[in-house]
Amino acid sequence: GKVPAGNILASAPSEKNLESWRELGCRTTHCNLEVVQRSTLVFLATKPHILPGVLEEIRPAVESHHIVVSLVAGVTIQTLQRLLPPWTKVLRIMPNLPCVVQAGAMVFSRGTSAGDKESALLKNLLSSCGLCEEVPESYIDIHTGLSGSGVAYVYLFAEALAEGAVKMGMPGALASRIAAQTLLGAAKMLLETGEHPAKLRGDVCTPGGTTIYALHQLEKGALRATVMSAVEAATNRACDMAKD
Repeated sequence: GKVPAGNILASAPSEKNLESWRELGCRTTHCNLEVVQRSTLVFLATKPHILPGVLEEIRPAVESHHIVVSLVAGVTIQTLQRLLPPWTKVLRIMPNLPCVVQAGAMVFSRGTSAGDKESALLKNLLSSCGLCEEVPESYIDIHTGLSGSGVAYVYLFAEALAEGAVKMGMPGALASRIAAQTLLGAAKMLLETGEHPAKLRGDVCTPGGTTIYALHQLEKGALRATVMSAVEAATNRACDMAKD
C-alpha cells in the first residue's frame, strides 16, 4: 500500500517469473537496463552467482540519484560497491519468508554513500512487510541464522507440537491450527509486553503443574542448547557463503 503498483517495474528473464507481477498491476520487462533507466530505487533479487553479470549490465546506467538495494545472500556491501560506480548509494537487506504475509523480520545495512535519507526511505517502505531494523553489516549473517533460517526451526517445532497432540488423541488438522495459534499468541505477547521470554515462561508455570513437568522434558532433551547450535550453524554457513 506504500507505492502504486503501476509505479513498479519488474525485470526477469522468463515470462513465468513475471506473471505474478503483472497480476498485481505492475509493469514488466525483460531488460534490466530499462529498470535502472526508469527507476530511482532499484532492488536486486538474483541468485548470488548471477549478480555479477547483472551488475556489469546495469553499471553504465547507474547514476548519482539511484538507490540500489541488494537482497542477494552472501554478497557484501564492499563487493556491491566494487562492482558499481563509486558514488552509488548501496544498501543491503536480508528479509525472511513471512514478509509475504506482512509479518516478516528484516535487517539492512547501508554503504558508504547511502545516508539517513536513503535509510529512512527503505525502512518506511519495508515496514509494511513487518519488522525492519538497520544494523551493522556483521549482523546480517546472524539474522540469517536467527530469522531467515529460524522460520524453519519454528515450523519444525509447530509440527512437533501438533504431533504430540495427535499422539494423545486429537485430530491432526485441529492440532495444527491450535499449534499455529499458540505460536502466534506467544510471539504477540513477547512483542507487545516487551518482557524477557524467561519472565513470560515463568508466568505460565505453577508449582507442581503441567507446564513445569513438560519443561523438564524439554530441558532433558537439551532444546535450548540444540536451538542455539542451530542458529550458530546457520550463521557460520552464511559467513562461508559470503567467502565463496
